[in-house]
Order: sequence, then C-alpha cells, then structure tokens
Amino acid sequence: MEERILCAAIWYKDLPTQTFLPINIEKGLVVTGHRHPHCIDVVRTLTGLRTVQFGDNSVGETVQGFLTNTNRFVGRVEARNVALNARQLAGRNVISRKI
Repeated sequence: MEERILCAAIWYKDLPTQTFLPINIEKGLVVTGHRHPHCIDVVRTLTGLRTVQFGDNSVGETVQGFLTNTNRFVGRVEARNVALNARQLAGRNVISRKI
C-alpha cells in the first residue's frame, strides 16, 4: 500500500497517554483534524488547556505534523516527502518551498 497523508495532527507529548496511538508514538495524545487549528480547538474545548509549552493552562510540548494512511505520525518535512511520493501535491510549486 502506498503511504499517503490523511489529515493534520498534533502530538501532545505531555498529556495523558491514550489507548490508540499511531504506530510510531509511545506516549501522549495525538489529535487529528482537517487543519492544525481544528486540532488545537478540540484540545482547548475538551480540556480548557492552551496549545503552548509553558505557562498557565499549557499542554506542554507539542509537535505539529500529519497522520498517514499507515497510521504513522509524521512531522512536516517527512509529510512533504510522503505527499510528493504519493503525488498528492501534483501541480503545485512545492519543490522550491521551504518548510
């Protein structure tokens, strides 16, 4: 099966571990959504916490990335490579863009 990007995801490393995590994540919480702001809003709505590392009501360390169809969490750079290989970015000027 060709690996493809499914959706935006944020890995909340310091939140309590959930039962069903992507296969390459051992602890924390991974929230998915159409775009990253949707993930942030879900966490804020459900927990009252802010997606910042330090301060009052913070969630701690986070990584913005994406979830693939093979249930892997990938960061932005790896996601770009997955999307290019899967031809999900065809017709866009992404080769020269820096992430």
